[in-house]
Amino acid sequence: MRIAVLGGGFQGCCTAIELAIRGAQVCLYDRNPVLLAGAATANEGKIHLGYVYGGDRGLATARMMLAGALPFASLVQRFLDAEAPFEIASRYVYAVHRASLYSADEMAGYYEAVHGLITAAKGRYDYFGIDLETPPRRLNAAEQDGLFDEAHVMAAFATDEIAIDSVALAAKMQARIEHDTKIDVRLAHHVVAVEGEGDQLTVRSTEGAGHQNDDVFDGVVNALWDGRLAIDAARGQGPGRKWVHRYKHGIRFRPAAAMSLPSVTIALGPYGDIVNYGNGAYYLSWYPVCMTAHSDAMTPPLWPKCPDEPLRSQMVDATFTAMGAIVPKLAEAHPTDIAVKGGIIFAWGATDINDRESELHQRHEIGVHTHGRYHSINTGKLTMAPHFAEVCADRILPKS
Repeated sequence: MRIAVLGGGFQGCCTAIELAIRGAQVCLYDRNPVLLAGAATANEGKIHLGYVYGGDRGLATARMMLAGALPFASLVQRFLDAEAPFEIASRYVYAVHRASLYSADEMAGYYEAVHGLITAAKGRYDYFGIDLETPPRRLNAAEQDGLFDEAHVMAAFATDEIAIDSVALAAKMQARIEHDTKIDVRLAHHVVAVEGEGDQLTVRSTEGAGHQNDDVFDGVVNALWDGRLAIDAARGQGPGRKWVHRYKHGIRFRPAAAMSLPSVTIALGPYGDIVNYGNGAYYLSWYPVCMTAHSDAMTPPLWPKCPDEPLRSQMVDATFTAMGAIVPKLAEAHPTDIAVKGGIIFAWGATDINDRESELHQRHEIGVHTHGRYHSINTGKLTMAPHFAEVCADRILPKS
């Protein structure tokens, strides 16, 4: 069976590997010159347990994230046929901003409810060797004052949630696919349409200066990140609701001298994150500065992956200043090896996350949508990609 997988991001790569493991001949398309060149390596790599989605009071998003997070490590290890292929960050502290959309007590109740879901699911999988029995713990005054400026933070909660270094993981995924004889990688190929019905589908793509290629497959998986909607719509499977593409930058750096900053997410609203990967590398983002563009177009613009000067320096300076005011120890980092990269975030909704009612606070209406031999995957978050790869493969080549 020949299957085309559109999109060489994390979702596309996971899906291609899973299908190849099951015996399919896979053709993996990507418009970039290398795989995993976009959002897959521009994000912080958090493997969500649901804590960040405090705006979804019904917990539907937390339930969805758990379905992806709990089997994440075991699935990726199977894809790579390797043990522990992760650079794992220190565990997250959630700091409730004084201008948060929800009070400290409301967030405490939400974290407790999410932990209840985790406890109910405990034992099904191994979340990076962490037993997840310990509920989120509210830091005492001394602990909180040691990490945060009280002018900005009214409460903080220690959790067992972690992130992985997505750049390190991408390198391992690239090497895995390069040596798989069942996966034919077609880089610098822009997919423009999927045509046909029934037993065979035609993938139409342009290569390089515009040379057109048509190839026939037994099935197609649309795992594109920012181009998925347009391909779906051309097949009569439009979204039927509002959506937004946001363009957010992440800053990677190394402190000039060895130090240990906490991994922190500021809750809940348009704030920021610090991730300590434990290998000397850090990730930093401040939403008001690093979120540089929005688009509700079916196909968003090709925003530049790396900002030019002076925007780059302004972004770095403003982010360190804003996050340093909340986490004072960040001012001691004196960053070196700074890299700034942007990636698209796709989500349902119209208003931004400073709106308490925004759909951006939810990620549960995602997953694999199948129409005959055509499958489209709305990944939602990096956390979900291995799980959805398995779901999609089950529909194409069920396990014996």
